[in-house]
Amino acid sequence: MNRLAGVTSPYLLQHADNPVDWWPWGPEAFEEAKRRDVPVLLSVGYASCHWCHVMAHESFEDTATADYLNAHFVPVKVDREERPDVDAVYMEAVQAATGQGGWPMTVFLTPEAEPFYFGTYFPPESRHGMPGFPEVLEGVVAAWSDRREEVAEVAGRIVRDLAGRSLTAAEGGLPGEAELAQALLRLTRDYDEKHGGFGGAPKFPPSMAIEFLLRHYARTGAEGALQMAADSCAAMAKGGIYDQLGGGFARYAVDREWVVPHFEKMLYDNALLCRVYAHLWRATGSDLARRVALETADFIVRELRTTEGGFASALDADSADADGRHVEGAFYVWTPAQLREVLGEEDAAFAAAYFGVTEEGTFEEGSSVLRLVGSGEADDPARIADVRARLLAARGLRVRPERDDKIVAAWNGLAIAALAETGAYFDRPDLVERATEAADLLVRVHMGDVARLCRTSRDGRAGDNSGVLEDYGDVAEGFLALASVTGEGTWLEFAGFLLDIVLEHFSGEGGQLFDTADDAEQLIRRPQDPTDSATPAGWTAAAGALLSYAAHTGSEPHRTAAEGALGIVGALGPKAPRFIGWGLAVAEALLDGPREVAVAGPVAGELHRAALLGRAPGAVVAVGEGPDAGTEFPLLVDRPLVGGEPTAYVCRHFVCDAPTTDAGELAAKLGG
Repeated sequence: MNRLAGVTSPYLLQHADNPVDWWPWGPEAFEEAKRRDVPVLLSVGYASCHWCHVMAHESFEDTATADYLNAHFVPVKVDREERPDVDAVYMEAVQAATGQGGWPMTVFLTPEAEPFYFGTYFPPESRHGMPGFPEVLEGVVAAWSDRREEVAEVAGRIVRDLAGRSLTAAEGGLPGEAELAQALLRLTRDYDEKHGGFGGAPKFPPSMAIEFLLRHYARTGAEGALQMAADSCAAMAKGGIYDQLGGGFARYAVDREWVVPHFEKMLYDNALLCRVYAHLWRATGSDLARRVALETADFIVRELRTTEGGFASALDADSADADGRHVEGAFYVWTPAQLREVLGEEDAAFAAAYFGVTEEGTFEEGSSVLRLVGSGEADDPARIADVRARLLAARGLRVRPERDDKIVAAWNGLAIAALAETGAYFDRPDLVERATEAADLLVRVHMGDVARLCRTSRDGRAGDNSGVLEDYGDVAEGFLALASVTGEGTWLEFAGFLLDIVLEHFSGEGGQLFDTADDAEQLIRRPQDPTDSATPAGWTAAAGALLSYAAHTGSEPHRTAAEGALGIVGALGPKAPRFIGWGLAVAEALLDGPREVAVAGPVAGELHRAALLGRAPGAVVAVGEGPDAGTEFPLLVDRPLVGGEPTAYVCRHFVCDAPTTDAGELAAKLGG
């Protein structure tokens, strides 16, 4: 029976034809396990996960393995991007038990959904100290049959341990100057001065930490913070993690020098980095930052935009090479011979020197990942542009990586914010239009008629999974950015609607927030995590949106909730700033006010542009003209024109400086 055929998840659909009799996550699967008195095999992954594909090919497509699985287990397949709550709960157990985690995640559960044995990728036979998957299955079956009391004891102990991990925010107190200075010092210690970024291999783009550094510099003038941000961004932009032909960033680099990426491209990485590079340009005027911000925005629109107007989740790391083999990076890497075939001898030699393509190669089988290692662009920008265009056209003839085209609400919220701001900064109204269309899709499909946010959609059809805290926080963030850029107060209203749900259904005692609503499906633990992963934590994403909404409206409940939630940043920020970067960025906004900027005048006018380009951390901007402007934006109430000219008011906590009609003066007030 093919139970995955009707789902919306591309990852689950990839497994629909497996000989494994997969069940989607749900009570029916666990009822079946109880009926048969067998354990549940929970396999969690996502569509662009390289090792998920490997394990699927080696084990889940193998008839003998599938027959054994079907006979002794109820196999359940979960897309972690659709069900981050399920993923988070069991990943916490995996990490606690093994000290590490990753995907595919393989967990064995009792019919009561209690975990008792864990792993990630298992090979088809024992190798490199890892047991083979058939061996693991046989061992679990033996334990279930012969040592059931021991299994029950282990499962119960794990569930009790997880249940005792509730967090409270209040103990940290509001983060202040001292805590943010300590966080900066700790980041400085972890900083890789030679290659940029933080820590060693593998090295991930530190988007949220860089946003904190940029905001800290804007508030304090700390040059060291700006230098770490700028140097990290330059290293990534010149490295193999950045697509030197088509724009956009890969998931991470396998080395500390940013040379060889893990080639999957995720919407969330590119949305976050697009915004970071735009903010870096706003702070420094860097041509490199401007180019990368725009190229990344164009990549998002060109490669990830769906026919419904939203943005797909990811591009796969793998594709077919010239010999028809499905391998990682095949679409992106080059050999000297391939350069010569496209460019001819002379231009190929020039391109090889500029992009670091060698006979030995930097990747596999003599191929190289393109990087910026030469100085040709400064010497001959027209030639580089021509070479890039010819290589990009030739690459377009290769087999393209598969696209995971489900729409994830949170990640589209991040993309909306990035595209709206990038479009406004660089006079690209088309990018603002694409952001608006994605926001329309979220309202129309993800909010629909039920007045709650769903997590995913595909082909214009809403999925069955409820939105989690990061969805509400990131979508509200996107709507607030769109309101500031477009002057359309509807987006402020929608953000407030989502944030009221956060206050009602996701909040706990002592400032704590939960990743799932109080009326969501009950798992073995209600997940909550204030630390960033590849995206801002739902906890701090919600705190940032609550703070911005309060600045727009003067709402004390939203401000109080934001401050309560930020107590966790006071506790964790000085100790682990790399893992709570977005919380630190929000704390910078809190210390700065954040400032409230009311522009009584036209959208896209000179004052409006100056307001958007102001560097004051987390500043909110309301813009509009005419007698009805204040009905959409509370900041515009009683904000008259001065001398009949467009006028800007800069306020903190609704206490305002003298108004100005001069864009230069407004820029100075906002650190521009």
